Amino acid sequence: MRAFNAELSKLFSLPGIWLAFLIGAVAPAVIAALDSTAQKEEIIAGVSTRLSEVGYIGLGLGVQGVIILGVLAVSSEYLTESSESGGGNQITTSLSVVSSRLHFLLAKAGAVTVISILLCIVGMMTTVSATHLILGEYAPAFEWSRLIGAVCYWTFTALLAFGITVLTKNGIIPLAVLMINSSVVSVSYLLSKVTTLAFYLPDIAGLNMFISDGLHKFHTPFTGGLIMSAWVVVIFIVAAIVFHRRDVAS
Repeated sequence: MRAFNAELSKLFSLPGIWLAFLIGAVAPAVIAALDSTAQKEEIIAGVSTRLSEVGYIGLGLGVQGVIILGVLAVSSEYLTESSESGGGNQITTSLSVVSSRLHFLLAKAGAVTVISILLCIVGMMTTVSATHLILGEYAPAFEWSRLIGAVCYWTFTALLAFGITVLTKNGIIPLAVLMINSSVVSVSYLLSKVTTLAFYLPDIAGLNMFISDGLHKFHTPFTGGLIMSAWVVVIFIVAAIVFHRRDVAS
């Protein structure tokens, strides 16, 4: 518990964490507002085929905040400390306090999980508010089962970013790849046009937990959650093995 509290404190001390909070809280609401505005006339006329998805799209595309969180949690450990602190890496100091590397990773992953859940809850509140503000009585009813699915999606995504950053020891690659794939150009979506195996990639499978239109009808919410959680477990195990064998000072 002491290591977990220390990791929470370190995360909240990072300047970049506030950018993650801002994006996680605001981006889903902005996307949901734009989607609601674009669909408003069809929804009021009763001819919209996407009413049940309005709002959830924002939660699907607004996951960048927790991606930043997962990457920062690890990449910050490899930043060089000031000369007054010896000019080494934070990771060396962290492991001198927490002797077990697995315990260290679990504490850090636990901190990322807790913050991801809280950030998703805030994102859901702003998203629901924006949707109701624009659509009023026409706003769709938000289902608790789907909102829980969104929380799982955000949390698993943060842990995937966390695990990949442990493997790369650098935040630039996972940050760029994951953020582009979840917003600008989805490589997973493009691959799904070529092979159905792409539906078993973590991002597409995870979206099945709360989005059910078009591309995202391949799995049930439960199956999608199992697939994404399996990816998280596998990547975390590989990351833990690599981290255990790695010379952290290299």
